Amino acid sequence: MAVNRHQSQVQIKRRTPDRLVRFAAFFILMFFVITEQVVNDGSLLVLDQSIAKWNRPTLPDWGDWVVYNLDHLGLRGLTATILLLLSIYLGWKFETWRPFNLSVISLLALNAVVGLAKLEFGRTKPRLNVDLLYAGGMSYPSGHASNAVLTWGLISYLYIQYVQPRSGVARAASFYVVVISTIVFCVSIFRNTHWLSDLLGGVAIGTALLMLIIAVDRSIPSRRSNL
Repeated sequence: MAVNRHQSQVQIKRRTPDRLVRFAAFFILMFFVITEQVVNDGSLLVLDQSIAKWNRPTLPDWGDWVVYNLDHLGLRGLTATILLLLSIYLGWKFETWRPFNLSVISLLALNAVVGLAKLEFGRTKPRLNVDLLYAGGMSYPSGHASNAVLTWGLISYLYIQYVQPRSGVARAASFYVVVISTIVFCVSIFRNTHWLSDLLGGVAIGTALLMLIIAVDRSIPSRRSNL
């Protein structure tokens, strides 16, 4: 009976990365679907134009300050600093390089994938009132959206994996990733810094990278049985 229970646990550990890879594949597919719409002037671009033409309200000074700082939740400088500091602390506390290595890999992957895509498509920003590809722009996919999902998602994952809080706290940590990503998404729409399709593409590629990085982490055995 004990042997069967041990085998079941091993099977669960082996299935988990596979499920994450399937999720990643789904979001990669979504990214390609969105990209196809962007490149071939699909129906999604009609929605892009409609949203870009919304009349944004004029905010008081304090409102501009709030929106401006909420936008920073998607900036790599802030999120990368928090992620690296957390990973260094966890590495010191648990005597392992694993969280730091995972953080560095995620940041390199994000910069490589999103950066190359931006250079490839060269899409202009909606603030220019013209939607052009291969024009030297850096709009698609959104680095804000992809960064928010990947970096805050990995912060939450590392916290849950190493601190191992109660289930309610763990669920809250996962939920705040959705909240922060939604805030970054909405602020970018409000400030007209990205087309809607930019943000959808960024969310898709950021989620795919997050799933793949977690899958890699879970597929490599840890020296600590509880990690």
